[in-house]
Amino acid sequence: MGERILVGLTDGSAARRASEWAVERAIRRGGSIELISIVGSASGALSEAPVLEHALELTEALLAQEAERIGARGVPVTTRLERGGFVDCLVDASESVDLLVIGSDYRGPGAQSPRGPYGIRIASGAHCPVVVVPDIDITGRAGVVVGVDGSELSHNALRFAAAEAHASGDRLTAVSTWTTVPLPLHVRSYPTEYLAGMQEATEDLLTESLAPVLVDYPDLEVRRLVQRASAGQAINRLAQGARLTVVGSHGRGRVARFMLGSTSEEVLAGMGTVTVVVR
Repeated sequence: MGERILVGLTDGSAARRASEWAVERAIRRGGSIELISIVGSASGALSEAPVLEHALELTEALLAQEAERIGARGVPVTTRLERGGFVDCLVDASESVDLLVIGSDYRGPGAQSPRGPYGIRIASGAHCPVVVVPDIDITGRAGVVVGVDGSELSHNALRFAAAEAHASGDRLTAVSTWTTVPLPLHVRSYPTEYLAGMQEATEDLLTESLAPVLVDYPDLEVRRLVQRASAGQAINRLAQGARLTVVGSHGRGRVARFMLGSTSEEVLAGMGTVTVVVR
């Protein structure tokens, strides 16, 4: 059975990019697509029912049109129309699929995009990896970028990224970063030995993290990058020319449902390419 991909569909351009990304993936991997659209529940306002009914009709037409387009390309496709909160519906629906794909109206650094919190909240709460597709043209790009910090979540992201790079014949860029502790009062610079030690320790961490991946994919081309920098900023700089970025999520069930972790949130806030958040 192929990969089951759930696509959050709206009438925006970013959602169309997300749908096309999912279609291309399903064609390559023999997967299937479920399109889901969500219309808000009634709030009880006077004469609201006709408005909601019209919204449901328009949304059903949107789903049918997109399903017809996808089906014409040979991809198995189904549709689903839900009533309720956008985030909660997508999070609940993600429990029965392998991948959730959503669009983001982010158009790159410097763009005046009216972004909301939905991408971060959905990626935090979802039960499967979430692909966030920005409203950016990535035609002609190559390479997969992954952030590595030695944690179990990072290992999951690295395994996902390596499999993606291997399947597409891309180079994998694995990036680890380190930062310094604040300088004590009256100390004007860091000892050279301290800086060298931090760099060496991070290089060792990256080498150790990559070891099992290189066993699984011995022919994979891997670029190792260790920098003194903010992890999110370093990843997003590399993402400007990449096809895909992969990061780990720190979502931890219902208590911390809408918490990603600083690096993941920073990456999504300024992503330079299609970005996957992996649990």
